[in-house]
Amino acid sequence: MNTGKVDVLLGLQWGDEGKGKVVDVLTPQYDVIARFQGGPNAGHTLEFEGEKYVLRSIPSGIFQGGKVNVIGNGVVLAPDLFMDEARDLERSGHELKTRLHISKKAHLIMPTHRLLDAAIEASKGKNRVGTTGKGIGPTYTDKVSRNGLRVGDILDNFEAKYQAHKARHEKTLRALGFTDYDITDVERKWMEGIEYMKQFPIVDSEHEINNFLREGKTVLCEGAQGTMLDVDFGSYPFVTSSNTICAGACTGLGIGPNKIGNVYGIMKAYCTRVGAGPFPTELFDETGKRIRDLGHEYGAVTGRERRCGWIDLVALRYAIMVNGVTELIMMKSDVLDEFETIKACVAYRQHGERIDYFPFSVEEGIEPVYVELPGWKTDMTRFTDESQFPKAFSDYIQFLEQQLETPIKIISIGPDRDQTIVRK
Repeated sequence: MNTGKVDVLLGLQWGDEGKGKVVDVLTPQYDVIARFQGGPNAGHTLEFEGEKYVLRSIPSGIFQGGKVNVIGNGVVLAPDLFMDEARDLERSGHELKTRLHISKKAHLIMPTHRLLDAAIEASKGKNRVGTTGKGIGPTYTDKVSRNGLRVGDILDNFEAKYQAHKARHEKTLRALGFTDYDITDVERKWMEGIEYMKQFPIVDSEHEINNFLREGKTVLCEGAQGTMLDVDFGSYPFVTSSNTICAGACTGLGIGPNKIGNVYGIMKAYCTRVGAGPFPTELFDETGKRIRDLGHEYGAVTGRERRCGWIDLVALRYAIMVNGVTELIMMKSDVLDEFETIKACVAYRQHGERIDYFPFSVEEGIEPVYVELPGWKTDMTRFTDESQFPKAFSDYIQFLEQQLETPIKIISIGPDRDQTIVRK
């Protein structure tokens, strides 16, 4: 934790690393939790006190009382989905209206953005990216083409602005031959969501975050998805539409790079991916299925099966480099508790040549080079201290730290808030 600095927590793989749980665990150390990019296509799952929660747009610090939570300008927000998510939390006893602040500069996902998502994906045929259909891509497209509708727009002459944007989208849908739809009910609920959002503080979040820092308050930035889905540095074009890396915290919240303190990189003890796109260490055998079942690897929002594979240290070294990671957090170590042996990809073989860096494209001709390590064959889910770790697991941690040249500070051994071990 850095006083007067912004610490950043983000995923280092293809998302679904368990960021929500870690934010919840770390939140007591911070005054402010801020989400800096992404939309409701990604879910953060948290479990504690016998309850399970899935957050889509609301920062994971919302469960710790007295903390300010900020939805930053880099986020794209769907008012109807936000309303459902917030009301669920309110019904479960969490007060939101004063503690959750929304940036005026965050862009709105319109009902017609979801139609455009479906139409564009259908037009790609076999080259589909495998989007969630939540309208994320078209919303970011409007943003960068200077045609976006922002949260601040709901405060002045909104109806005219909305209709103009809707008409432009409908023209594009007709051009794509996508005309068989009825959004009457969706639009009605979406407008209800707009009115609901007005009950929250709608702020100039860049000023707010920097004022917090000037007051000496501590800020934790929370990312969505993972580094390998970054629009610039991920496995393009099978990526998300925003910058998921540490630099995205600067543009997604309006903070200078000199304000960044610690960068916490989250990874699983293995690797998963949702949707289409390259995945060098993917397992198509019973081992992959076993990891999926033991790890309950299904999308928090979509329910889609996650593709599973061994840990990819080539991709992780790359992710650590582009993010400037200072500390690693390893999740789901317990999923590998039953395995006799564990593999780790330490290099790739591409067109017959061994390489130890992440290349321009990993779509074809990539073969992982594995090191095999002994499993620990121990149920670690009730452990409370690293001194209880079996030697084989401690050796696995040491091997990863040597390969990645970064310390692993936190180990997760189960989904509950309490199943977290901070290493000394």
